[in-house]
Amino acid sequence: MTTICSVRFNGKTAIAGDGQVTLGEKVIAKATARKIRRIYHDRVVIGFAGGVADAVSLQDMLEGKLESYSGDLRRAAVEMAQAWRKDPTLQKLNAMLIAFDDKDLLLISGNGEVLEPDENVVAIG
Repeated sequence: MTTICSVRFNGKTAIAGDGQVTLGEKVIAKATARKIRRIYHDRVVIGFAGGVADAVSLQDMLEGKLESYSGDLRRAAVEMAQAWRKDPTLQKLNAMLIAFDDKDLLLISGNGEVLEPDENVVAIG
């Protein structure tokens, strides 16, 4: 299972994660996957855990919302989560995202919730 962790301290944010892709519970299919990516003109960084195809779908959805809301991560995440909760197909996606920019550090959960950590530390996996 993937682990992604992000910490914000003194105005800087770090994110790290493994590159492991598993099939089922026991088979490591790949050890070098890119689960941390820069999106929206390199202004937003995301890390994901869960099903890769589902996470890529969520990444695409978040990027679309970022374009719609001029890069406002918080607004894009909330709008994405609202769409997620309303669409039965999206509700079946098995993925979580950590997303941050220079202002916000957010966790977008697998059931359409957007959370901002109290202590500027967030981990998924």
